Amino acid sequence: MKKVSYRAVFYAAGLLTLALGLTLNTKAGLGVSSIISVSYSISLIFDLNFGNVTLGLYTVFVILELLLHLVHHHRALHETPAALAPSTRASLKYIFLTDLLQIPLSIVFTRFLNVFAAVLPDVPAENTPFLFALRLLTVILAIVLTGIGAAMSLNMRLIPNPGDGIVQAIADTIHKSVGFSKNCFDVVNIALALSLGLAFTGKLEGVGIGTVLAVIGVGRSIAVFNHFSQERMKALAGIED
Repeated sequence: MKKVSYRAVFYAAGLLTLALGLTLNTKAGLGVSSIISVSYSISLIFDLNFGNVTLGLYTVFVILELLLHLVHHHRALHETPAALAPSTRASLKYIFLTDLLQIPLSIVFTRFLNVFAAVLPDVPAENTPFLFALRLLTVILAIVLTGIGAAMSLNMRLIPNPGDGIVQAIADTIHKSVGFSKNCFDVVNIALALSLGLAFTGKLEGVGIGTVLAVIGVGRSIAVFNHFSQERMKALAGIED
């Protein structure tokens, strides 16, 4: 029971930290993380609630995950001996359930995005050396928190955030590494955000130096955090490799 409690606490703390990091990224005014660049651009262009737009985008991610997992397991079923086919179908049902549970998770997660967005102030946009340095420090802090939050929640191996779930589904379907799939997915999101901004406002919306730093830095933040904390966290939560 104690290990289950640790697992739940680490998971919840990870999601809260991730939400804080993503929201803080929006406050710096230097461009946001690629995974939320599309929803953030849409919210700016059409003056919509950022959390609600992100919820809509996450729902699209979940639908895509369901389709990708269906394709992947359809292939696997044809390659599986008949005697093992029932277990393959049972595995698909479990994966579908995990995918669908990401929707209620997204509802809660995006409400925290809204709470943090309301509480945290924007860094002033005046173009002074001090404020630029402050915006840069805010981006760096956001990247660190995003990496820590992602690592904590992923390490607990419960319901993934749809942003992570879609990357894993893509990797499974195209038979490439998660790292490669994440890089490709980041590029697609940034390209969509750039296209939306240029098409509707004639300028970049939500994409900037902070986006580039996030693409580079979040993975490094996850790696550093896991190097010092992953094994200890897994031991406390009773998770075995």
